[in-house]
Amino acid sequence: MPEAPFTHLVTSVAELRSDGYPEPPPRAWEKEIDALDEHCVDFLARSPLSMLATSDAAGRTTVTPRGGPPGFVRVLDAKRIAWADLTGNRRIDGLRHILDNPQVGLLFLIPGMRETLRIDGTAFLTRDPAVLRAVDVPGRTADLAVGVAVRTAFIHCGKAMIRSKVWQRESWPAPDELPSAAAMLLAARRERIPVAQAVASMEQGYATQLW
Repeated sequence: MPEAPFTHLVTSVAELRSDGYPEPPPRAWEKEIDALDEHCVDFLARSPLSMLATSDAAGRTTVTPRGGPPGFVRVLDAKRIAWADLTGNRRIDGLRHILDNPQVGLLFLIPGMRETLRIDGTAFLTRDPAVLRAVDVPGRTADLAVGVAVRTAFIHCGKAMIRSKVWQRESWPAPDELPSAAAMLLAARRERIPVAQAVASMEQGYATQLW
């Protein structure tokens, strides 16, 4: 194995449990369910944003956002959810990973709500016409849907949201204080074009290729 870039490493669960992370009370485990109940269904119907964690065959992991109108991830039944695959950057990182390793994790958010919904399961890429119709988005039926067979679902505490103040508008930076996505892309690609030109190109793509 390559030399670790950090020292003083923790290397076992036993070490974690013995120093700072005692076994949680039973209710921390009891909240985990193996099918979607009415509360999960209601949460998904209100969620416009999720984060999808996938890994390739070698275990290299990435997280990509998925978003749409509230309820864009459809509940097909208590054990299955699905969403339309929409226009992106065509790297298809998540889709390629699913083909290599279908085990995925999802984190669903609702604006203004501190708690999140976590769902883990097995993902599938499907062109089933019935599923594609079920996951329709405004003005378009997708050519491909991602379906997930639910393994576990549970509500996750809101401490991260509280600490980050992410839903408190007064904590948001001013627009002119935000990092420039266009400048970041130009630097990574070593492109020598004006940032304003890159911004205009990005905005054009958002306006014409959103769905």
